[in-house]
Amino acid sequence: MNCIIIDDEPMAIKVLESYCDSIDSVTVLSTFTNALDAIDFIKSHPVDLIFLDIEMPQINGIDFMKTLEHSRPIFIFTTAYPQYALDGFELNAIDYLVKPIPFPRFLTAIQRAKERLNQKQSNKVSNTKPETKKAYEDDFIFIKSEYDNLKILIDDITYIQGLKDYLKIHTLNSGAILTLMNFKDFQAKLPGNLFIRIHRSYIVNISKIELLQRNRIIIEGERIPIGENFKDAFYERLGI
Repeated sequence: MNCIIIDDEPMAIKVLESYCDSIDSVTVLSTFTNALDAIDFIKSHPVDLIFLDIEMPQINGIDFMKTLEHSRPIFIFTTAYPQYALDGFELNAIDYLVKPIPFPRFLTAIQRAKERLNQKQSNKVSNTKPETKKAYEDDFIFIKSEYDNLKILIDDITYIQGLKDYLKIHTLNSGAILTLMNFKDFQAKLPGNLFIRIHRSYIVNISKIELLQRNRIIIEGERIPIGENFKDAFYERLGI
């Protein structure tokens, strides 16, 4: 897995380089203290993964990633400011490492990056076959509600609430939709990088979280509890 490191702190680069050097499957192609200097390199080299600091001069890491919309490698944010975690996941960051970065936490991020890279490579291979899934299947799902099968855009789903006999799917544009599906079957339809169960009665879209508090989150003004049994996995998913 070929990677580059972008950080305006030379010491932070050295730490990441030493971590990468200890893993045979990871190769550091180059390092940069200025994100703008990395643009041409990314266009002309096979970069699989970017370690990217957020707070940098000239252009911050979040704005930099937006410039790579059409040729974006996998990337991991590295920063001393955990409040940027949600912004990172909205850009589909594979992970978010808070400095100083412990080596075991780094290994977890690398494993996630490897899994994502393997998935991307598998998709490229399967896309050459006529029986592959169509691209639109990643954008919406069909849900049975009463006598109808409703089409729901995945990006419109904010959170899913479990009631006694139903699931209540909250959306941005279609209001709340009731279905008889169970949590396990419904969650299997959703992309795991965006949706996570945070309570026995709630699955949430990470990109729709507006505020994270100690024992709850806020989505569209609604307070959603974080269950004790789900808290550790949720915080780890956010890199907090």
